[in-house]
Formats: sequence, C-alpha cells, structure tokens
Amino acid sequence: MVALFGLWGCSSVEIDKYRSETPVLDLREYFNGTLEAHGIFQDRSGEVVKRFTVIIDATWQGEVGTLDERFTYSDGNTQRRVWTITRTGEGRYVGRADDVVGEARGESAGNALRWRYVLALPVDGKVYNVDFDDWMFLMDDRVMLNRSVMSKWGFRLGEVTLSFYKRGG
Repeated sequence: MVALFGLWGCSSVEIDKYRSETPVLDLREYFNGTLEAHGIFQDRSGEVVKRFTVIIDATWQGEVGTLDERFTYSDGNTQRRVWTITRTGEGRYVGRADDVVGEARGESAGNALRWRYVLALPVDGKVYNVDFDDWMFLMDDRVMLNRSVMSKWGFRLGEVTLSFYKRGG
C-alpha cells in the first residue's frame, strides 16, 4: 500500500486538470506584441545560480507564431532564441528553435500550457541535451507565471521560474 501511494506521488498532473480555470489562455492572443519576463535558475539544492530578463517580440500569421526572445543575464551575457510555434489543433502546439532538439510539444487547457522539449544546453564548453517540462499559467490579460523543471535521464537538475508581463494594449 505504501508503494502504491509513492507511485501516485510521482505521477504528473494532466493539463485537463486546468480546463475550467480562467482566464483562458490563447497563445495567439497572449504571445502577440512585446513581452518582458524576469527569471531565475535554481540548481537542485535550491540555490539561485542565474538571474535574467527576456524581451520577447511575438507575431502570428494564421496558425504560425514567431517568438523572438532576447535574454540578458545578471553577469552581462546575452542570448537569443527564436521560436516558431504552430497550432496543430485545439489546444495543441509544436515548436522549433535552433537549440531545441527535435520538436517541442505543447498542450493548453483553461489558463494553463504545458510545454515539453529537449534543449541543447551549453555548460562549460560542452553541450548537454536537457529535458524541460514547462508549465505556464495565465494570471490575467498581462501576467503569466512559468515554472520549468530541468532533468537529465530522469534526474532533476534544477528549476527555472519566470514571470511574463505583456506590454501595452
């Protein structure tokens, strides 16, 4: 019985759990225009090892969106990632970026989006393929919170926490 409860504790939350939550997240509406995000990366002990800001210029043409992300880290380093996101059905998305291995897969329901992908992450001159399990929650028409768990071979490496703010109108 104890083992059974332990397995339940390891199970993942399904996106449908958030279907009735509001406001409803429409990626094409929220990720359209200029957004600003502030984030931290915590290692598996919980220590904050990176702080950063991101400016995102987002546009959509039909079912295809482009998110041009420009990162600035607290140590002065910068990075750019350009996502191409395609809506493939109701609440379903695929995404590509130069440092994403294969395709990212996303599902949305209610105010939530779950985004899963493998990122080619450079660390100390080497590149590691790291699994990301992103959860985003729309709080209102301008604010979205994001929590990502990073893992490799099933072992948790750390977490990324972001707050997005949509500028303007």
